[in-house]
Amino acid sequence: MPSRHLRYFLAVIDHKGITAAANVLHISQPALTKSIRQLEESLDVKLFERLPTGVVPTRFGDILARRVRLMGLEYQHAVAEIDAMKEGGSGVISVGAGPVWMVRFLPPAIAELCAQRRNLKVRLSRGVIDTLVPALLSGELDMICTTLDFPSHPELVKEHLVNVSHVVVARRSHPLTSNTVVTSKDMLAYPWVVLRDDHVGRGRLGSFFAANDLAPPSIAAELDSSTGIMSLLKEADFLGHIPDPMLPLAAALGLVKLPVKGTFWHSSAGIAFRQTNHPHPAVDALRAILRAKFAAGDVSE
Repeated sequence: MPSRHLRYFLAVIDHKGITAAANVLHISQPALTKSIRQLEESLDVKLFERLPTGVVPTRFGDILARRVRLMGLEYQHAVAEIDAMKEGGSGVISVGAGPVWMVRFLPPAIAELCAQRRNLKVRLSRGVIDTLVPALLSGELDMICTTLDFPSHPELVKEHLVNVSHVVVARRSHPLTSNTVVTSKDMLAYPWVVLRDDHVGRGRLGSFFAANDLAPPSIAAELDSSTGIMSLLKEADFLGHIPDPMLPLAAALGLVKLPVKGTFWHSSAGIAFRQTNHPHPAVDALRAILRAKFAAGDVSE
């Protein structure tokens, strides 16, 4: 199938109409209409619904658009890797990671990977489930390391590596640090600092209080990193929750774990990647390194 048809197809979606897309593409409207018709005939489906206000993709059009955009990203990745190889490199991989992975689990694994593949470039992006999973599905990321508390998807493989518990932390002078046991009612009296865009984490926090017949806690601030959260926690009587492998860093910043009554939050964590018959060798290598480190207990939990 000529790539021109697919490029024209995306232009109609992006510009929400045949006329606008034809102007941008510098072709005639009849020529663009013919191209779309040929694409529809080759697939034997309607890709657009004609409305008085323009055209909108059908469900078939939505599927094709998502796949074509993924093809475009894969092509860009291929060009980047080819350029790197021509210059004596061994390619680029993009990895997305949650907070505890960025701080505790991934650094030694990436260091080992780079020692094995000295010309490899690793692009590491911080995120939460709500940002990492869409980026993986769209092809922006080759692999993600995160909590696996997201719905299964036919295009993705999830691999459990470790169980992570979240704990509540506060500065050493916080009034609750003098309690032998801290209840959910005790914590409700103080504002919280949380990760921005972490809707799963926010839901878990709300569920903890709801299980104790309490309203959700007030949120004082939303930050985009766990280290930022911990830096803010030491400045006032806020509360925050972090994965327990980050407790040594929290202690270094002057924070302490509160003796919370009951189970706060446990989750399964690991890696997720797209199903493909041609995985990037460096992604496979990183997965193997992580598996080995967790199996041997070399990664601090």
